[in-house]
Amino acid sequence: EDQKKLAEEMRRKAEQGSMQLQGEIQELLLEDLLRNAFPVDIVAPVGKGVRGADCILTVRTPYGAEAGRIIFESKRTKDFGNDWIEKLKSDMRSQAADIAVIVTQAMPKDMERFGEKEGVYICNFNEVRSLVTVLRNAILKINDLKRSQENRGDKMTLLYDYLTSSEFGEQWKAIKEGFLAMRQSIITERAAMEKLWKAREKQLEKVLISAAHIKGS
Repeated sequence: EDQKKLAEEMRRKAEQGSMQLQGEIQELLLEDLLRNAFPVDIVAPVGKGVRGADCILTVRTPYGAEAGRIIFESKRTKDFGNDWIEKLKSDMRSQAADIAVIVTQAMPKDMERFGEKEGVYICNFNEVRSLVTVLRNAILKINDLKRSQENRGDKMTLLYDYLTSSEFGEQWKAIKEGFLAMRQSIITERAAMEKLWKAREKQLEKVLISAAHIKGS
């Protein structure tokens, strides 16, 4: 009985270690993805003292001036944590970031794909590049507005107004529709390939049966 408990405990710790390692790998992959996708910007890991958040993307204009910051938390667990959003929002404030993004394998129960929840954007790893492209463009747009003579408003207010505007909504809608179309295309291609594989399997069976008859004759 004791050996059984020990074996179970060892298995559990091994799984935890494996998931932790996978999470750390995803963090590094996220940083690499951001650096490659947005070479003008600066990607920096968040200090060890900050719980939750993993890295910050400092969005820069084509001239190298800082326009804003996006803070990221990367998660690779079986379930979405109910406390993740509030923790990252707290990190966003402490790190003076403008937008917070959770990149997660497990989505909230009320979300099938990427979107916004309680002021934080949530997506999986495959969606992060497209999502950040839109959010980054929003930051650059607000930066331009802020620098113009006719707009002297608070940056966060301007950003919020833009992120809730119909213009941003149309961009958001276009990305979602693009992902849905891509997903449907993958499903269609997979079905076609499975049909082809089944046909080839039947052909192979016929060849094997014929070969067996030849050998037996």
